[in-house]
Amino acid sequence: MLTLYFIDDTKYNDLFDLYNNSKTCVGIAMIDNYEEIVQNALPEKRIDLMSKVERQLLNEASKTGGLIVKTERESFVYIFEQKYLSQIEKSNFELLDNVKAIEIDSNTKVTLSMAISNEGLNYYEKYKSALTAMELVLGRGGDQAVVRKDGKYKFYGGRTVEVEKRTKIKARTISHSISTIMKEADNIIIMGHTNIDIDAIGSALGLYKMAKTLKKNCYITTEPKGQSLGKFLEYLEKQDEYTNVIISEEKALEIITENTALIIVDTYRADYVEFPELLNKVEKKIVIDHHRKGTDTIEAIIDFHEVYASSTAELVTEIIQYSGTEIKLSLLEAEGLYGGIMIDTKDFTFKTGVRTFEAAAYLRKFGVDIIRVKKWFQADLESYNTIAEIVRKCEIINNTIAISIYEDETKNANLICAKAADELLTISNINAAFVIGKIEDKVYISGRSVGDINVQIILEKLGGGGHITLAGAQLEGKTIKETKEELISMISEYLEEIE
Repeated sequence: MLTLYFIDDTKYNDLFDLYNNSKTCVGIAMIDNYEEIVQNALPEKRIDLMSKVERQLLNEASKTGGLIVKTERESFVYIFEQKYLSQIEKSNFELLDNVKAIEIDSNTKVTLSMAISNEGLNYYEKYKSALTAMELVLGRGGDQAVVRKDGKYKFYGGRTVEVEKRTKIKARTISHSISTIMKEADNIIIMGHTNIDIDAIGSALGLYKMAKTLKKNCYITTEPKGQSLGKFLEYLEKQDEYTNVIISEEKALEIITENTALIIVDTYRADYVEFPELLNKVEKKIVIDHHRKGTDTIEAIIDFHEVYASSTAELVTEIIQYSGTEIKLSLLEAEGLYGGIMIDTKDFTFKTGVRTFEAAAYLRKFGVDIIRVKKWFQADLESYNTIAEIVRKCEIINNTIAISIYEDETKNANLICAKAADELLTISNINAAFVIGKIEDKVYISGRSVGDINVQIILEKLGGGGHITLAGAQLEGKTIKETKEELISMISEYLEEIE
């Protein structure tokens, strides 16, 4: 005999939905470029602009029956019921576009960043969670939104190029703070990312000279190798001054004390540093980086993170300039920093602003030989032919996106892929390029764009990161074919989101 019975739990489920929907979300809205607006706009236009922004924010709050309160000149706190969160997400945060559409004149526009969280037992915990999320948004260049829920971040927007900050107050403040920490530390260790490049090693050399000028023991821990550094290594190895400066991970672990300062350059990610064990051994950590932030960030007492900057070398050059101590860079150090700026900007064509050229001009005062720096990174004939073959075999999707594969599993496959992606962008009508290669069990993707397509958002979906115009990703346990299929899927998803 079979007995079948039903339980009517509609009332319970309705009550559960009502409970969840009535929970509170706390958000923060911040005007990204408030300081620039204050400096550049006439008083009457500034007042008009800000009133229009506030009107848009109030309109948004009225749609959700929420409350929005101005807490600082450029910041607002937004409180609303959770049942409206999905509605806001479905609109892809149209508020960002509405604010961006406000225009007083051709020189004065405004962008907004938002962070919303439903995580926390009370309003204060939710506000703290939103504040942490806002730091992440600003570290990604602003002009976007993030929602923190169920232990995950979801990003919206962020497809525009970062706006250069003209004020140098932050650079001066950070420089002073780093100088203070250096003076108080027993010793200083500088570390870059895996597969260290000229931007990381050049930045490390600049900070080393700053520490030595302050009469502090300073070391650079790395195992520099590979073609990404070109012939710079040969130049570096000939300098006796650095014989005992570049040390191994084992040596670095030996000299660590409770008062050691660790400076991480050219990465914000804990899993990308060259020697992760050092992060757990040192309390005082400083991060200097220019990449768009993701979620796996290093906790540091100083985080100098500016995504508008062309390179970490540009940021380090500003730190040296505003340290308050006269620092005389050697030719090697100046050319290392200059090389970092030059390579990351592709010979001053990408992500260059006024401050980029000011930093380069400052370094030129130390006698930088531009031709010698350029020769460090010249490709040999074999590499050039390999790159040409990769370009020849490229596949075009959506009429403007090139994808190609580097079949050979060589130790410098990631560098070949990066150069091939750069070369593909020189072809007319190609707005973005991706090249896939493999080293041992890792598949590498190099992405490049002229700015119309955000390669950082695409490769972030695959665990990578970078900038709008330059990004990369590493995948383990995948074949090149599987990676290509996944990449095409992510590109399609990105294009659908834009539409």
